[in-house]
Amino acid sequence: MNMNAEKNIEHKMRNAVAQLSDASLLNVVCHEHHIGEPLPNIEKLTRVVGIIREIIFPGYFGNTSLRENTIGHYIGVYVDELFELLSEQILAGLCFTCKNPEMIDMQERSRFAQTLASDFISFLPEIRRLLITDVEAAYIGDPAANSKSEVIYCYPTIRAIINHRVAHQLLKLDVPLIPRIISEMGHSETGIDIHPGAQIGEAFTIDHGTGVVIGATCIIGNNVKLYQGVTLGAKSFPLDKHGNPIKGIPRHPIVEDNVIIYAQATILGRIRIGANSVIGGNVWVTNSLPPYSKLIQSKAKEPDFVDGGGI
Repeated sequence: MNMNAEKNIEHKMRNAVAQLSDASLLNVVCHEHHIGEPLPNIEKLTRVVGIIREIIFPGYFGNTSLRENTIGHYIGVYVDELFELLSEQILAGLCFTCKNPEMIDMQERSRFAQTLASDFISFLPEIRRLLITDVEAAYIGDPAANSKSEVIYCYPTIRAIINHRVAHQLLKLDVPLIPRIISEMGHSETGIDIHPGAQIGEAFTIDHGTGVVIGATCIIGNNVKLYQGVTLGAKSFPLDKHGNPIKGIPRHPIVEDNVIIYAQATILGRIRIGANSVIGGNVWVTNSLPPYSKLIQSKAKEPDFVDGGGI
């Protein structure tokens, strides 16, 4: 390589570094890390979710051989590890979203993170109770399921719902950032996208699951079943005076108890799907429906292909 070529390469590299270091853009793309602050860590959060799955369904997601007379010991060990990891990651979320970190007492914030972690752990029995109803719903509703064990171990809906129920409870505790990371981990793993803000009742199941989207302000009742590709989304966004969408307002559907929504249905806006309704596949819904509704596609007209007719 001649000297001119080397200088050209060096010039390109320096120019790229200068543009990537442009201070006017750093407030958008750069997080300023302060010494002593932990950062959110995907590997540690993956371990957090793994421990929670093992605590809720012992023997399915871990590598430990459990017996009835030793389960208390192993659950205790898992809970201790969960408390340490979750406290650290909650602290990381608190630090990451803090606008004035220099004004914060890190010891006080660390104690607060531990309190939130213990509050979450105290709710794990209720999360397990809800998830048992989800497993039962998946098993009862799928003739291909041979056992509840098969549902727990194999069905992506259970993994997605575990992540959601964990993320939702953390969000209710006002833990920043971490709930969204956990929900997106479930999305990446299963193809099921459930925002942690969505409120989901008991005995919830998603058959097949791929491509399901459930928005942040959705409210879903008990005994609701979705199929693949269902979207419970927003129709439009009210804008502020600057033309930006107003955040935090209810904008996603309310689905009442005992509703079935079949594959690829799209339900948009703050509308209500009444209890015991059935929404057929590939339909587009933007208006509320009363209880016991049945909405399906109009039957296609069958043209008569005789003597060129219907062409």
